[in-house]
Amino acid sequence: MGLEIVVLLVDVPSLRQLVTTPWCDLYSGLEKRTMRSIRPEQDSRLKVNFDIDAEAELLDWMDTQQRHSSETTSFWSCLKDSGDGEKGLLLAMKWASPGAWEAWEGRAYMYLDVALSKTIEGEEELYGGETWDGVCRALWNIPEQEYAERVCLDWMERRKELGETMDEKEDPRIVPTFEAHDRAAKALVHTMKRWNSEDSLVAIIGRDHLEARKWGTFSWNLSTVLANELPDETTASG
Repeated sequence: MGLEIVVLLVDVPSLRQLVTTPWCDLYSGLEKRTMRSIRPEQDSRLKVNFDIDAEAELLDWMDTQQRHSSETTSFWSCLKDSGDGEKGLLLAMKWASPGAWEAWEGRAYMYLDVALSKTIEGEEELYGGETWDGVCRALWNIPEQEYAERVCLDWMERRKELGETMDEKEDPRIVPTFEAHDRAAKALVHTMKRWNSEDSLVAIIGRDHLEARKWGTFSWNLSTVLANELPDETTASG
Protein backbone atom coordinates (compact mmCIF):
# COMPACT_ATOMS: atom_id res chain seq x y z
CA MET A 1 0.00 0.00 0.00
CA GLY A 2 2.98 2.34 0.04
CA LEU A 3 4.53 4.60 2.62
CA GLU A 4 3.20 5.14 6.12
CA ILE A 5 2.64 8.49 7.77
CA VAL A 6 3.81 8.58 11.39
CA VAL A 7 2.61 10.74 14.26
CA LEU A 8 5.27 10.15 16.90
CA LEU A 9 4.30 11.25 20.40
CA VAL A 10 7.39 12.39 22.31
CA ASP A 11 7.62 12.90 26.06
CA VAL A 12 9.73 16.06 26.25
CA PRO A 13 10.90 15.71 29.88
CA SER A 14 12.19 12.19 29.10
CA LEU A 15 13.84 13.42 25.92
CA ARG A 16 15.41 16.36 27.71
CA GLN A 17 16.78 14.11 30.45
CA LEU A 18 18.21 11.72 27.87
CA VAL A 19 19.94 14.32 25.68
CA THR A 20 21.46 16.20 28.62
CA THR A 21 23.08 13.01 29.92
CA PRO A 22 26.84 12.83 29.31
CA TRP A 23 27.66 10.73 26.25
CA CYS A 24 29.57 8.07 28.15
CA ASP A 25 26.92 7.78 30.86
CA LEU A 26 24.18 7.46 28.27
CA TYR A 27 26.03 4.78 26.34
CA SER A 28 26.66 2.83 29.52
CA GLY A 29 23.07 3.31 30.71
CA LEU A 30 21.64 2.06 27.43
CA GLU A 31 23.95 -0.94 27.43
CA LYS A 32 23.16 -1.83 31.04
CA ARG A 33 19.44 -1.01 30.59
CA THR A 34 19.48 1.38 33.54
CA MET A 35 17.92 4.22 31.51
CA ARG A 36 14.58 2.46 31.27
CA SER A 37 13.31 4.05 34.47
CA ILE A 38 13.03 7.45 32.77
CA ARG A 39 11.45 6.12 29.57
CA PRO A 40 7.70 6.88 29.29
CA GLU A 41 5.24 4.03 29.72
CA GLN A 42 4.39 2.47 26.38
CA ASP A 43 0.84 2.96 25.09
CA SER A 44 -0.71 -0.38 24.14
CA ARG A 45 -3.07 1.31 21.67
CA LEU A 46 -0.24 2.72 19.58
CA LYS A 47 2.71 1.27 17.72
CA VAL A 48 5.50 1.05 20.26
CA ASN A 49 9.24 0.62 20.09
CA PHE A 50 10.19 -1.96 22.71
CA ASP A 51 12.90 -1.01 25.21
CA ILE A 52 15.50 -3.35 23.80
CA ASP A 53 14.89 -2.17 20.22
CA ALA A 54 14.96 1.53 21.13
CA GLU A 55 18.19 1.01 23.06
CA ALA A 56 19.83 -1.02 20.28
CA GLU A 57 18.95 1.51 17.57
CA LEU A 58 20.36 4.40 19.58
CA LEU A 59 23.50 2.47 20.51
CA ASP A 60 24.04 1.48 16.89
CA TRP A 61 23.90 5.13 15.86
CA MET A 62 26.25 6.16 18.65
CA ASP A 63 28.71 3.52 17.43
CA THR A 64 28.88 5.27 14.05
CA GLN A 65 29.95 8.53 15.67
CA GLN A 66 33.32 9.71 16.83
CA ARG A 67 34.02 8.45 20.32
CA HIS A 68 33.46 11.04 23.04
CA SER A 69 35.77 10.28 25.93
CA SER A 70 34.89 13.28 28.07
CA GLU A 71 32.53 12.30 30.84
CA THR A 72 31.12 15.82 30.88
CA THR A 73 30.26 16.08 27.17
CA SER A 74 26.47 15.90 26.93
CA PHE A 75 24.75 13.82 24.30
CA TRP A 76 23.03 17.03 23.18
CA SER A 77 26.36 18.74 22.44
CA CYS A 78 27.45 15.70 20.47
CA LEU A 79 24.23 15.71 18.47
CA LYS A 80 24.76 19.36 17.52
CA ASP A 81 28.35 18.66 16.45
CA SER A 82 27.49 15.56 14.43
CA GLY A 83 26.97 15.68 10.70
CA ASP A 84 24.19 13.16 11.25
CA GLY A 85 22.67 14.76 14.34
CA GLU A 86 19.08 14.74 13.12
CA LYS A 87 19.11 10.96 12.80
CA GLY A 88 20.46 10.62 16.33
CA LEU A 89 17.83 13.04 17.62
CA LEU A 90 15.05 11.11 15.88
CA LEU A 91 16.23 7.88 17.49
CA ALA A 92 16.33 9.67 20.85
CA MET A 93 12.75 10.84 20.25
CA LYS A 94 11.65 7.30 19.46
CA TRP A 95 13.26 6.19 22.71
CA ALA A 96 11.41 8.96 24.56
CA SER A 97 8.08 8.13 22.91
CA PRO A 98 5.10 6.35 24.49
CA GLY A 99 4.04 5.29 21.01
CA ALA A 100 3.12 6.41 17.51
CA TRP A 101 0.06 6.45 15.29
CA GLU A 102 0.84 5.07 11.86
CA ALA A 103 -1.31 4.65 8.76
CA TRP A 104 -0.79 4.06 5.08
CA GLU A 105 -0.40 7.42 3.44
CA GLY A 106 -3.24 6.80 1.00
CA ARG A 107 -5.65 6.08 3.85
CA ALA A 108 -4.43 9.02 5.91
CA TYR A 109 -5.80 11.44 3.30
CA MET A 110 -9.27 10.05 3.94
CA TYR A 111 -8.91 10.20 7.73
CA LEU A 112 -7.85 13.84 7.59
CA ASP A 113 -10.50 14.74 4.99
CA VAL A 114 -13.15 13.43 7.38
CA ALA A 115 -11.62 15.10 10.44
CA LEU A 116 -11.34 18.52 8.78
CA SER A 117 -14.37 18.28 6.45
CA LYS A 118 -12.19 19.29 3.51
CA THR A 119 -9.99 17.68 0.88
CA ILE A 120 -6.29 17.44 1.71
CA GLU A 121 -4.36 18.42 -1.39
CA GLY A 122 -0.98 16.75 -1.70
CA GLU A 123 1.89 15.71 0.55
CA GLU A 124 2.81 19.22 1.65
CA GLU A 125 -0.61 19.71 3.19
CA LEU A 126 -0.83 16.14 4.50
CA TYR A 127 2.39 16.56 6.49
CA GLY A 128 1.94 20.24 7.30
CA GLY A 129 1.97 21.50 10.87
CA GLU A 130 -1.11 23.66 10.37
CA THR A 131 -3.00 20.62 9.08
CA TRP A 132 -2.17 18.58 12.15
CA ASP A 133 -2.92 21.44 14.52
CA GLY A 134 -6.35 21.51 12.87
CA VAL A 135 -6.82 17.75 13.21
CA CYS A 136 -5.90 17.95 16.88
CA ARG A 137 -8.51 20.64 17.48
CA ALA A 138 -11.16 18.92 15.36
CA LEU A 139 -10.90 15.57 17.13
CA TRP A 140 -10.62 16.91 20.66
CA ASN A 141 -14.34 16.68 21.48
CA ILE A 142 -15.35 13.82 19.19
CA PRO A 143 -15.97 10.36 20.70
CA GLU A 144 -13.79 7.72 19.10
CA GLN A 145 -16.79 5.67 17.96
CA GLU A 146 -18.43 8.65 16.26
CA TYR A 147 -15.31 9.56 14.29
CA ALA A 148 -14.69 5.93 13.34
CA GLU A 149 -18.24 5.66 12.00
CA ARG A 150 -17.72 8.80 9.92
CA VAL A 151 -14.51 7.39 8.48
CA CYS A 152 -16.06 4.03 7.64
CA LEU A 153 -19.09 5.65 6.03
CA ASP A 154 -16.82 7.86 3.95
CA TRP A 155 -14.82 4.81 2.88
CA MET A 156 -18.00 2.97 1.83
CA GLU A 157 -19.21 5.98 -0.16
CA ARG A 158 -15.88 6.19 -1.96
CA ARG A 159 -16.13 2.50 -2.88
CA LYS A 160 -19.64 2.99 -4.23
CA GLU A 161 -18.53 5.98 -6.32
CA LEU A 162 -15.82 3.79 -7.84
CA GLY A 163 -18.40 1.09 -8.60
CA GLU A 164 -16.81 -1.39 -6.20
CA THR A 165 -18.87 -3.97 -4.36
CA MET A 166 -19.72 -3.85 -0.67
CA ASP A 167 -20.69 -7.51 -0.68
CA GLU A 168 -18.19 -9.39 1.47
CA LYS A 169 -19.01 -12.59 -0.41
CA GLU A 170 -17.65 -10.99 -3.58
CA ASP A 171 -14.68 -9.32 -1.89
CA PRO A 172 -13.32 -11.04 1.24
CA ARG A 173 -11.13 -8.03 2.00
CA ILE A 174 -14.08 -5.80 2.88
CA VAL A 175 -14.48 -6.88 6.51
CA PRO A 176 -10.79 -6.76 7.46
CA THR A 177 -10.41 -3.41 5.69
CA PHE A 178 -13.46 -2.04 7.53
CA GLU A 179 -12.00 -3.24 10.82
CA ALA A 180 -8.62 -1.68 9.99
CA HIS A 181 -10.23 1.69 9.27
CA ASP A 182 -12.20 1.45 12.51
CA ARG A 183 -9.08 0.73 14.58
CA ALA A 184 -6.99 3.39 12.89
CA ALA A 185 -9.66 6.07 13.25
CA LYS A 186 -10.16 5.36 16.95
CA ALA A 187 -6.42 5.28 17.54
CA LEU A 188 -6.06 8.64 15.78
CA VAL A 189 -8.59 10.24 18.13
CA HIS A 190 -6.77 8.67 21.08
CA THR A 191 -3.45 10.07 19.82
CA MET A 192 -4.79 13.57 19.25
CA LYS A 193 -6.43 13.65 22.67
CA ARG A 194 -3.21 12.59 24.36
CA TRP A 195 -1.30 15.25 22.47
CA ASN A 196 -3.88 17.91 23.33
CA SER A 197 -4.31 17.06 26.99
CA GLU A 198 -0.83 16.09 28.19
CA ASP A 199 1.49 19.06 28.53
CA SER A 200 4.58 16.86 28.43
CA LEU A 201 3.85 15.51 24.93
CA VAL A 202 4.54 16.86 21.46
CA ALA A 203 3.69 15.19 18.16
CA ILE A 204 6.43 14.81 15.57
CA ILE A 205 5.11 14.24 12.05
CA GLY A 206 7.09 12.14 9.58
CA ARG A 207 6.92 9.09 7.37
CA ASP A 208 8.77 5.94 6.37
CA HIS A 209 12.16 6.55 4.76
CA LEU A 210 11.91 10.33 5.15
CA GLU A 211 15.21 12.00 5.95
CA ALA A 212 15.41 12.69 9.67
CA ARG A 213 16.07 16.40 9.04
CA LYS A 214 12.60 16.70 7.47
CA TRP A 215 10.72 15.20 10.43
CA GLY A 216 8.67 17.58 12.54
CA THR A 217 7.30 21.02 11.78
CA PHE A 218 7.62 24.58 13.06
CA SER A 219 9.95 24.81 16.07
CA TRP A 220 9.93 21.02 16.35
CA ASN A 221 11.45 20.39 12.93
CA LEU A 222 14.54 18.33 13.77
CA SER A 223 17.01 20.56 11.92
CA THR A 224 15.50 23.61 13.58
CA VAL A 225 15.76 21.97 16.99
CA LEU A 226 19.44 21.16 16.52
CA ALA A 227 20.20 24.65 15.23
CA ASN A 228 18.72 26.14 18.38
CA GLU A 229 17.77 24.54 21.68
CA LEU A 230 15.23 21.93 22.66
CA PRO A 231 11.84 23.75 22.67
CA ASP A 232 9.38 23.63 25.54
CA GLU A 233 6.52 21.13 25.32
CA THR A 234 4.03 23.96 24.78
CA THR A 235 5.83 25.35 21.72
CA ALA A 236 3.75 24.78 18.57
CA SER A 237 3.11 21.42 17.00
CA GLY A 238 5.61 18.88 15.80
